[in-house]
Amino acid sequence: MPEQRTYQDREKPSAIRASNISAAKSVADAVRTSLGPRGMDKMIQAGNGEVTVTNDGATILKQMKVLHPAASMLVELSKAQDVEAGDGTTTVVILAGSLLDACQKLLDKGIHPTTISDSFQRAAAKGVDILGSIAIPLELSDRESMLKSATTSLNSKVVSQNSPLLAPMAVDAVMRVIEPATATNVDLRDIKVIQKVGGTLEDTELIDGLVFTQGLAHKAGANTRQEKAKIGLIQFQISPPKTNMDNNIIVSDYTQMDRVLREEKEYILNICKQIKKAGCNVLLIQKSILRDAINDLALHFLSKLKIMVVTNVEREDIEFISKTIGCRPVASLDHFTAEMLGHADLVEEVAVGDGRILKVTGTGGQAKTVTLLVRGSNKMVVGEADRSLHDALCVIRCLVKKRALIAGGGAPEIEMSLRLMEHANELTGMDSYCVRAFAEALEVIPLTLAENAGLNPITVVTELRNKHAQGFKTAGINVKKGKITDILEENVVQPLLVSTSALMLATETVRSIMKIDDVVTVQR
Repeated sequence: MPEQRTYQDREKPSAIRASNISAAKSVADAVRTSLGPRGMDKMIQAGNGEVTVTNDGATILKQMKVLHPAASMLVELSKAQDVEAGDGTTTVVILAGSLLDACQKLLDKGIHPTTISDSFQRAAAKGVDILGSIAIPLELSDRESMLKSATTSLNSKVVSQNSPLLAPMAVDAVMRVIEPATATNVDLRDIKVIQKVGGTLEDTELIDGLVFTQGLAHKAGANTRQEKAKIGLIQFQISPPKTNMDNNIIVSDYTQMDRVLREEKEYILNICKQIKKAGCNVLLIQKSILRDAINDLALHFLSKLKIMVVTNVEREDIEFISKTIGCRPVASLDHFTAEMLGHADLVEEVAVGDGRILKVTGTGGQAKTVTLLVRGSNKMVVGEADRSLHDALCVIRCLVKKRALIAGGGAPEIEMSLRLMEHANELTGMDSYCVRAFAEALEVIPLTLAENAGLNPITVVTELRNKHAQGFKTAGINVKKGKITDILEENVVQPLLVSTSALMLATETVRSIMKIDDVVTVQR
C-alpha cells in the first residue's frame, strides 16, 4: 500500500497575511491625509446623492464601502475608538496601518507571527506606562486646561475658526450634566444636539432646557408665549378612534350624519376639557403611526382653551423630555392628572432662519440635561459642526473618566518611540527586533502631521527626536509656525485616555490580523 502523503501549501499563509496587511494599509492611507490641524477634508457622496464633507476618521470609514474582511477590521477599529474615547479616530487607523507595515518587514525577515504578536502586546503595555509617566494630572475645577483640550480637538476640524465659541460650550455642557466631585463618566445622551439650518455658526447656543424644531401646531390666534408653563406629555391621540379593520359606514339621511359629527365633537371636546382640568397649558403629543395624533377640530378647541400644542414628538426623545422638565409620559386620558405635568418658567416660539423653533427654558436646574442648538448656513456645515462638537464633548468625557492630560503635536509618540528603543536595547533575541520595529512604527504620527502641514517630514522628525533625546519631553510639531516648539506653551493638549486607548486598540487589531493565516469563504 503506497504511503499517504499530506499535501501542505506553505506559501498560502504568508500570501493571506500579505493580502490582509495590504488591504488594511490601503484603508489607513485613505484617511492619512486628514490627520491634524492642517489635514485635508474628504467629500463623501452617498448613493442617494447626499454629500458629506468631513475629516473625522470614524465618519469617513463608516461611509466607505469596504469589501475586504481585513480592511473592514480597521473600520471596526475606528468605531471602537469612537465609542471608547470619541476622538483620535484617524490616529488609531494610521497607527494600525504603520504597525502592519512593521509586521510585514519582520515577517520578511522570517520572524514567526506569534513572536511578533506577543512582542507587540508587551511593547504596547510598556507604551501605556510611558504615557502615564509623562501625563499631567488634572482637576475638573481647572476649566482652563479643559478648554485647551476641547480647542485642540476642534482645531483639526472644518469649524476650527469657531473653536473659541464652541469649546466653552462643550465644557459647560458636560459640567452641567455631571457632579464634578463624584462623576467617573458622562452620559452624552443627557446633552442633546439639535441641528437647524439658517444663520451662521456664531448663532450656535447652549440652552438650559428643550428645543423643538417643529415649532407649534398653529391655529390662527393661538398664543406663542407661555410663562409659568405646566407641560403635559401624552402618548394617546386626540382624534376620532378608528377600528382595527377597514370598514364603511353607510349613512342614509343627514340626521345620522349630524349625529356622527356631534359624537365626534363631544368626544374630542371631552378630552380637551380633561387636559385643561389638570391645569395643563402646554401639550406635547408623541408621533403616531396608526392615525393622526391630533386633528384640526382638536387644535381649534385647544387654542380656545389657551393650550399650546407641539405635535410629532419623536419616541426616542420622550426620555430626555421627561428628565428635563420633570413630567411623566401619559398613555391614557384617565391618568392625565396634575402630578404628571412638568414645569418651566417660559415656553416661547422663536423665528429662526426661514422657520420657527420652540424653546422651553427655566426648568429649575433640577434636571441634569442641556440642549445645544447648532446653526449654520447649509446642511453640510451644520452636520460637520455637530460631529466636531461630538468630538469635543467626548474629549471632556475622557478627562472626566481619566483625569490626566498629555501634550499633543506628536510629542507623546516620539517620547514613546525613544523610550521603547532604549527598552529594545536591553532585550535579547527576536523580542529586541520586534520592539524596535514597534517603536519606529509610532513615528508615523509626527511624520504625517509634518507631511500634512507642508513641512519636510524627515527633517522635522529628526529634529523632534533630537529634542526629546535632550530631555525636552513636551517638544512637538507646531504646524502654525512650521517648527518644533514646546507644545504645552502653545496650549496643544489632549486627554491621556485618547492616546492610551488608540495605542491599545491599534495593537489589538494588528495582533488579530497577524494571527490570521487563512480566509475560508462559506455560503449561507
